[in-house]
Amino acid sequence: MILFGTIVNVATVLSGSLLGHFFHSKLPQRIVKIIFQAIGLFTLYIGITMTMRTHQILILIFSIVLGSAVGEWINIEKYINRLGEWVKKKIHSKDETFSEGMVAAFLLFCMGSMTILGSFEEGTVGKSDLLVAKSVMDGFSSLALASALGIGVAFSVIPLIIFQGGLTLLAWWLGSLMPDLVVDEMSAVGGLMLVGLGLSIMEIKKIKVVNMLPALVFAVILAYIFIR
Repeated sequence: MILFGTIVNVATVLSGSLLGHFFHSKLPQRIVKIIFQAIGLFTLYIGITMTMRTHQILILIFSIVLGSAVGEWINIEKYINRLGEWVKKKIHSKDETFSEGMVAAFLLFCMGSMTILGSFEEGTVGKSDLLVAKSVMDGFSSLALASALGIGVAFSVIPLIIFQGGLTLLAWWLGSLMPDLVVDEMSAVGGLMLVGLGLSIMEIKKIKVVNMLPALVFAVILAYIFIR
């Protein structure tokens, strides 16, 4: 069933987020702070691991530079934050970290190679195994993230459906898997973005990671051009 993996992913993220939000309201601030730092460290680790998958360092450099410039010009972050604020008003939430939680969760759940590979596998051969495995991990991650950032994490399912579901439908339309080397370069760029996200979560340096999203497109284009 097409999109089954994304449906399961949405269910686990919602479940984990609601449980994490419950703990968020019960935990002392110092506990929430160290959970926040732990999530930042974990995100850095995942990001560094993914970045090491690149086969051509120049593809990584040019993708992140060109993508960041285009994303900043469009100012994607502004529109994502507007979406977060709109949803926040609709549900009458007073959570100060609502938009931050939604954006951070979306980036963490969607920048991995499992998202890309799983979406393309489901779209081309109808298997949801990878996305279901990813869903289990995202469920635990959303629990931890929501305990630190609140209910906004649950609403990351909105961009998650658009991005992951869109990739699945694109794969279904194309009818063939993306070459492994191209996926590696795309994952490496996504990993570098997760490093930036980790630094932001740990409050070391605020980085506009959302504005770097076009780098994923440049990674695919450059990989197809330069990798044989």
